[in-house]
Amino acid sequence: MIRAPLITLPPKPRIGIVMMSAIGDVVHVLPVLNAIKRHSPDSHVTWVLKPGPASLVRDHPAVDDIVIFDQSLGWRAYSDVRRELARRPFDVVLALQVAFKAGLVTALAKSPIKLGFDRARARDLNWLFTTHRIPPGPRQHVQEQYFEFLAALGIDPEPVEWKLGPWPDERPWQTEFYSTLDRPAAAIVVAASDPDRNWLADRWARVADALHEQHGLQPLLVGGPSEAERAIADAIARRARVPVRQALGLGLRKLVSILDGAALVLSPDTGPLHIAVALDRPVIALMSNADPRRTGPYRRFQDLVVDAFHEPDDPPGEVIWERRRGRMGRITVEDVLERVQRWERSYRGG
Repeated sequence: MIRAPLITLPPKPRIGIVMMSAIGDVVHVLPVLNAIKRHSPDSHVTWVLKPGPASLVRDHPAVDDIVIFDQSLGWRAYSDVRRELARRPFDVVLALQVAFKAGLVTALAKSPIKLGFDRARARDLNWLFTTHRIPPGPRQHVQEQYFEFLAALGIDPEPVEWKLGPWPDERPWQTEFYSTLDRPAAAIVVAASDPDRNWLADRWARVADALHEQHGLQPLLVGGPSEAERAIADAIARRARVPVRQALGLGLRKLVSILDGAALVLSPDTGPLHIAVALDRPVIALMSNADPRRTGPYRRFQDLVVDAFHEPDDPPGEVIWERRRGRMGRITVEDVLERVQRWERSYRGG
């Protein structure tokens, strides 16, 4: 049965978005915003974001305004956001993030309607800060959970679009970057923010060797500027027999250009994985501590997933919510190279 919309948007709606956290979640919000813009082209969307994610979506066609939540400022971050939101009254606020800090930001927004998750899913007392809640739903992919907000607004999520770029003014940099390579690139995302999701450097090095020697690809190490990521990238480069290029710490928009130009992406469960999906770039996802059906590639490239999460006796077809730690070591070099062979057969040149 199709439910009637919970909320009807007014003409020219002013919509606030509270989702300040991980890059992957920010990518999952984009199809929601694009659907809202298709439904209400005159809508005005303001998004409360941390500085890093804000750099990813600045100038996005569905994002009209950004309010920065700079967590490094401590309690001053809330006073800054409060001052900015006081000048931006909304018709509807979508409370997509279920952390207590996000609940406080939702409370600071001026709106008669603050839509959030049902009480069971709105952890950290987040439900206290909303006026309306979407009905309880099944366990499903994070992207589908966000689409429940669209259902509450009576908006069709299809077609699912990210529109993440690269923007036209970013194409010259992308062209110049790739002009220095003499073969197609395989972008390897070296690390996730959670170390439990990181693969072993020596195994990445062996994969890099095979990518170069057997598949004619240039291994290209990508990621952020952290010392941990650079240390992993250096370890991979030292262990590899073949020349390995490094392109870390260039910023999220340049990362979009790099992933967009790659022939293949290999990544643990982290934000760039979802950027690759949004760009429709084939991605081999190394999944270990979260169910791939919950946080893996959405709709695309499931045949390239390396699943170290599931056990043989797990209920078939049921999305599992628990975290399972210490499993990345289960993934072998042979597992990853078998997915590379699948990519070769099914996607290369497609």
